[in-house]
Amino acid sequence: MKVLFSLILFSFLGMPLYSGQAAVKEQWDQQGLSEEYHGHVEERSEAPYKQIQLLGINDFHGQLNVTRQVNGRPAGRADYLAAYLRQRASENENTILLHAGDMIGASPPVSALLRDEPTIEFLNKMGFDIGTIGNHEFDRGSDELLRLLSGSIPSATKDYSGSHFPWIAANVISQKSGKPFLPPYKIVNVSGIPIGFIGVITKETPALSAPNSVKDLIFTDEAEAINKYVRELKKQGVRAIVVLAHVPGKSKSNGEHARGQLIELAHQVDDEVDIMFGGHSHDYLNSVVDGKLLVQAYSYGTAFSDVDIEIDPQTKDIVHKHSEIVNVFQENIQPANDITRMIERYERKVESTVNRYIGTAAISITAEQNRSGESALGNLIADSQRAVMETDFAFINPGGIRADIDAGRVTWGNLYVVLPFSNQLVKMNLTGSQIRDVLNQQWQPNTTRILQISGLTYTWDDSKPRGEKINDIYLSDGILLEPNKNYSVTVNTYLADGGDNFTGFRKGTNRGTGPSDIDALVDYIQNSAQPFSSAIDGRIKRID
Repeated sequence: MKVLFSLILFSFLGMPLYSGQAAVKEQWDQQGLSEEYHGHVEERSEAPYKQIQLLGINDFHGQLNVTRQVNGRPAGRADYLAAYLRQRASENENTILLHAGDMIGASPPVSALLRDEPTIEFLNKMGFDIGTIGNHEFDRGSDELLRLLSGSIPSATKDYSGSHFPWIAANVISQKSGKPFLPPYKIVNVSGIPIGFIGVITKETPALSAPNSVKDLIFTDEAEAINKYVRELKKQGVRAIVVLAHVPGKSKSNGEHARGQLIELAHQVDDEVDIMFGGHSHDYLNSVVDGKLLVQAYSYGTAFSDVDIEIDPQTKDIVHKHSEIVNVFQENIQPANDITRMIERYERKVESTVNRYIGTAAISITAEQNRSGESALGNLIADSQRAVMETDFAFINPGGIRADIDAGRVTWGNLYVVLPFSNQLVKMNLTGSQIRDVLNQQWQPNTTRILQISGLTYTWDDSKPRGEKINDIYLSDGILLEPNKNYSVTVNTYLADGGDNFTGFRKGTNRGTGPSDIDALVDYIQNSAQPFSSAIDGRIKRID
């Protein structure tokens, strides 16, 4: 039986623990660093069933040349992931490679500066068979996504030919045509057995994306879309059905305490669905819910899902299934040479930009938030944006900060990994009352997003109901914020348009556009005394 190395502790360039990753760290701590777990397996029959292997990844985010530390061990990178997947595929000629979205977006420069074409080339070289879309596939808009998948010009790389395999999405509808934006499902025949794959993306995508990037699309209920196409597949005689869902879920390493939107979705979909691959939250998930096997393999190519199934050739249905999540540790395995050469080729294309020296960090500056929600890196970035726009305050969405700054030499490439979205900055006016409303929007029905701030301080009380948690708000000089006074505010374009459900920023008046967030950070560091630093200084204080 294959071995599962279960829990992952992320640390590349001091990669911050996002909400899902923080839960993983806590889970690891609670379980005493246990590394072996054998997944979910049903009793095997001796019948002549067809044995098929499904190898899946999720939330790769173009991490072609990124190595992270997982429990103190190097993990990830596309060439090592390729070696693992090929090794597993060699064990079963009936192998399907698949993904559950967010293959691109928030990518490092080697992919992002070339419009993420290198990541699609990697998936093509690996021979992926099927995939769905995540919210980050829309970072550059729906037209650019279609260009990337089709390979139409203009291209950022020579001889780019688009995706060589289908991408499916059953619950994304074009407003103009009323038809699915992408094919809703695909039937893949393996050794004479039809397997139906249905793709869905979280219906919350409009709130997670810049509004202009998905304005021409409708995101429908995931369960309704899945059930619609399950009925269609059943009419065609398909009984083995797999859902690729960019919808989050997580569980303990033994499969217990499965929770999240994917778990809720599993209870709502037709029982003909056998397996659901999840994504979006970067969590571990390996559990059986309502008779359906649910898996999610963390993120960034540091792990993958291995699902082995047996199908009865008479009924065409899945009769046995076994799953495990496998860590991509770099020890004791050689990277795939062809993928290494591909990475090096693209690194040469961007090296002059990536390696440009910006400054020297005196200490590691992390995006890890304290109990109140404040981080040293959030303070640095917010200060840089307030300075360049010359406003009273600045606010940053925490999800826009994707890495830490390590101590020592800092290059443009390091900072791009921190701020990979290249958002423009927007100056606007808000009243003190509107700023209070925005801060109260940090507590949302399914999550909490503490904005990183500059120019003000405040306290919040978690014992108060949502919408009323903010107490006193002060300017940096200790003067109370006045409800009816206008203040100048800097945010990025994502927040300015109400991204992450911060709709209060849409009320901003007298708007003006400034430089990109990364240009502001570069300028701020270059004009700081070297070595530069930043620290948590009590801008946000929790009381309860």
